[in-house]
Amino acid sequence: MEVTIAVSKSIASPCLFSSNPSFSRPNLYLQSSFNSSHSQPKRSSFSPLSLSISSNPSFHLHSKKKVSGSSRSFITRSSLDDASHSADEAIPIEKRFPAFPTVLDINQIRDILPHRFPFLLVDRVIEYNPGVSAVAIKNVTINDNFFPGHFPERPIMPGVLMVEALAQVGGLVMLQPEVGGSRENFFFAGIDKVRFRKPVIAGDTLVMRMTLVKLQKRFGIAKMEGKAYVGGEVVCEGEFLMATGSSE
Repeated sequence: MEVTIAVSKSIASPCLFSSNPSFSRPNLYLQSSFNSSHSQPKRSSFSPLSLSISSNPSFHLHSKKKVSGSSRSFITRSSLDDASHSADEAIPIEKRFPAFPTVLDINQIRDILPHRFPFLLVDRVIEYNPGVSAVAIKNVTINDNFFPGHFPERPIMPGVLMVEALAQVGGLVMLQPEVGGSRENFFFAGIDKVRFRKPVIAGDTLVMRMTLVKLQKRFGIAKMEGKAYVGGEVVCEGEFLMATGSSE
């Protein structure tokens, strides 16, 4: 039996076909024919192909025969792609992206951190595990008081303030009674291996994660790791030392 596959009436070659019943009538069909004069399938000059259907409604044809050190591949599109694209376009862009969750709002943050304007650099906590880790955001706007001087022609958030913002998130992690932290005796003690990967500009949302790595209660020293992201890409990272103490 000779089996051929035609996609958009432009590709024909012996194929192995695996289908997914959840798809409905894509622009793809199979043709088969029997040759009564031969008991074995006809040989073809085409290389064997395999077709697979993934969750993305596109059909991929991959050649199993390598040509000049690389395999040939064909990618076709079905009518399901257009339907999915149209559904996305039907939703207004302002409704497509959900807001960050609020675990601690600005008032709760002010209850924990001693910082105030213009040096409170955390707007919201979106994930919180006291004494272990926290994820918080800083909305960077052109109204931030450091932009007029850094720099007038190209506003960029200073790297030292990104480090300070991360340290404040670390303060939210450590300023807990069970950890032994106190807002009267909590200090930023040191930084190491700090790297700035990309500039942060007005309009960005800085997403910061701080995680406790090691705590020496006897000496009141906490070692933490921090990373700051914009759009899922790391813009700043480093290791932090915090000095904790009691209010007595």
